[in-house]
Amino acid sequence: QVQLVESGGGLVQAGDSLTLSCAASGRIENVHGMGWFRQAPGTKERVFVAAISWISDNSYYADSVKGRFTISRDNAKNTIYLQMNSLKPEDTAVYYCNAVMAPTIDLRWRNYWGQGTQVTVSS
Repeated sequence: QVQLVESGGGLVQAGDSLTLSCAASGRIENVHGMGWFRQAPGTKERVFVAAISWISDNSYYADSVKGRFTISRDNAKNTIYLQMNSLKPEDTAVYYCNAVMAPTIDLRWRNYWGQGTQVTVSS
């Protein structure tokens, strides 16, 4: 069974840094890309934060986090990281890992989600 497991969330103060990790496990044949979304308190939608391609060296960021967040990957471990610097109270959210992967069992591209990790930034 293919799954994503996030870690690294927590409570920090404004201006602090935090690093999130997301590891994909299971029988994975290919990864197209992985990324992060977040859902702020009281909202219903998950909003794009950052993503990274497994095929190229491209990474993508929401305007709200450019220059503060950095996404990176470890292809061998099927793991991504989100280094978050200069955190602001408005970054408070549940952060969800997302991946487009093809499991070995049928090689079909699928969209996977992690269970989410809470990041709380106090002012």
